[in-house]
Amino acid sequence: MRTLTRVVLLAAFLASSLAMAAWRQASESELKALIPARAPVETERIETEFRTASGITNGKGKFIAGVVLITAGYAAEGKYSNFLIVQSAMKIGGIALQPGEYVFGWRRKDDSSLEVKLYDAHSGQFLGNAEAKRLSRTGRIESFRVSPPGDKAFIEIGRFGMSYSLGE
Repeated sequence: MRTLTRVVLLAAFLASSLAMAAWRQASESELKALIPARAPVETERIETEFRTASGITNGKGKFIAGVVLITAGYAAEGKYSNFLIVQSAMKIGGIALQPGEYVFGWRRKDDSSLEVKLYDAHSGQFLGNAEAKRLSRTGRIESFRVSPPGDKAFIEIGRFGMSYSLGE
């Protein structure tokens, strides 16, 4: 019986590893087809800064992607900074996100972390807080980046990153 349990656990681990490995960085052309020039945020359509767009895809039509919002002059200024498109269930911190569109903003807690507030993009409903911790990495720092799942699955905001996990 113990051998059967080990085989089942190993099979489940391998299946989840293969599912995670299937996700890859989305190409610029894929992001251009996905990211709107103006994101629907509550009652406004806020311009996006496409050069900051980043995302991942499973290669089967599902994406997790986002972009920085140009909020100057909009009611969202100071509340939201990024637009996030979720096409596969995921968790950011302890917040479960179903497929949909979300926005988030952040404020510095201290030198090592940011407090990130997540909202539903269409209703503006507050969903919860997540923490983005300072990442120790070298290389280019981007204003926004979604890295593929694996050992270091992060949504990066500059030098900070929120860990995430994908659902089924």
